[in-house]
Amino acid sequence: MIALGCDSAGYELKQKVMEHLRERNLEYKDFGSYDAEPCDYPVFGKKAARAVASGECDRGIIICGTGIGISIAANKVKGVRAALCHDTFSAQATREHNDANMLAMGARVIGPGLALKIVDTFLDTEFSNVDRHIRRIGMLEEE
Repeated sequence: MIALGCDSAGYELKQKVMEHLRERNLEYKDFGSYDAEPCDYPVFGKKAARAVASGECDRGIIICGTGIGISIAANKVKGVRAALCHDTFSAQATREHNDANMLAMGARVIGPGLALKIVDTFLDTEFSNVDRHIRRIGMLEEE
């Protein structure tokens, strides 16, 4: 199950992501925003992040205008490693090296075609389980 969240700037791209996930027969849960009316990205970024942190959802995809604000909001939730990616290399690396469990994207930064390729890369790439990456993730989790 994939948690989805966006603000008004990310709403249109989130709709494309949902359609793409349906085409791939992947289940998702939409935590809002549910329209393009102005809203606050922390509300929806944190809702999706809480679903990932609790185990309700395996991974998450969050979208705002730049991806920056919503990724910061999601990363405030303990157990979440949200990575802002605007290319497929970063999406692959953050899964392999950081075991990121949430993908953040900026709808005003990338087009829908690239965004869907990033989504596929993020969802299809497994964590490497290399010792140094496991150690570093543990260091990220320390308070």
